[in-house]
Amino acid sequence: MLSFEVCNTARLQRDPRYDGRFYTAVKTTGIYCRPVCPVKQPLTRNVTYYQTAAAAEAAGYRPCLRCRPETAPFCAAWNGTRSTVARALKLIDGGALDDASVAALADRLGVSSRHLARLFERYVGASPQQVAKTRRVQRAKRLLDETTEPLAQIAYRAGFGSVRRFNAVFRELYGRSPSSIRHRRRVFA
Repeated sequence: MLSFEVCNTARLQRDPRYDGRFYTAVKTTGIYCRPVCPVKQPLTRNVTYYQTAAAAEAAGYRPCLRCRPETAPFCAAWNGTRSTVARALKLIDGGALDDASVAALADRLGVSSRHLARLFERYVGASPQQVAKTRRVQRAKRLLDETTEPLAQIAYRAGFGSVRRFNAVFRELYGRSPSSIRHRRRVFA
């Protein structure tokens, strides 16, 4: 993880070179953003920095509806010696945890589920389940923004087992329903 000073300088300058390398979480609003977010800058004492969107969400922050952190370029910082985590992330992106357990994912990677959890905590800052949940929500948010598909179809395409779970996760994370987010997009478009 980058130092607080480096992240803070990049945030204050809205430096696009750091987009996707860290996320800014604002304690007073409970929202996390990309370093390039165009909103009014929060006070430095009110911010915390996270390496991944999943880590910010695991800490209880909601994604910004303005800068859409789910669209940030994703850093390849896990490659090299961290290949187990990189392989796990690719499998999670492919839906490995949509229908299976973390134990099944760990078996596919040749490690124990406990070791996989430790690796994720160390390199990602969140559990494999949290990463999978974040990725499902990110996929769903993109589909809401880019398509006119019915919400039920979006829920299943994004990897949710039911529309009810899709709605519950969206309310938990964004504080509103998927249909209201889609409606808001149409109003401002």
